[in-house]
Amino acid sequence: MLDLDLVVLHMEAETSNEIIQNLGALMLSKGYVKDSYIEAVLERERNLPTGLPIGDFCVAIPHTDSGHVNQSNIAITTLKKPSVFHSMVNPEEELNVEVVFLLAVKDPNLQIQLLKNLMSVFQNKELLIKVRDASSKEEISELLSCLDQ
Repeated sequence: MLDLDLVVLHMEAETSNEIIQNLGALMLSKGYVKDSYIEAVLERERNLPTGLPIGDFCVAIPHTDSGHVNQSNIAITTLKKPSVFHSMVNPEEELNVEVVFLLAVKDPNLQIQLLKNLMSVFQNKELLIKVRDASSKEEISELLSCLDQ
């Protein structure tokens, strides 16, 4: 499932919106998502934020419903400097996110399995740190091979 063209190392972005727009544009350019996808993700993020604290490490998993997706995939970025996303647990709370997983899921039934796989990644802080510090797209792909299941 992981397309190396959808992995961005050390993205420089000022806002969470910019991150979503940049990753969404990659998905759009490869035909994985529809023209409506980016705005749908941004709208969902405003109403149902996806920042997730994992100890002192934070990730975000922005996504939207399957109607905006042509083919399932994940875009991943490590950030040059943390970016603020709001917490999914407490939307008022701002989190300094270091890794973003932008999800595009075509089949809603598969979303549950993907989220389970992601949660197993998120429960392994050492793995997340290795992803954050990876020096190549291939390294990230290898570290996250569990997402292909």
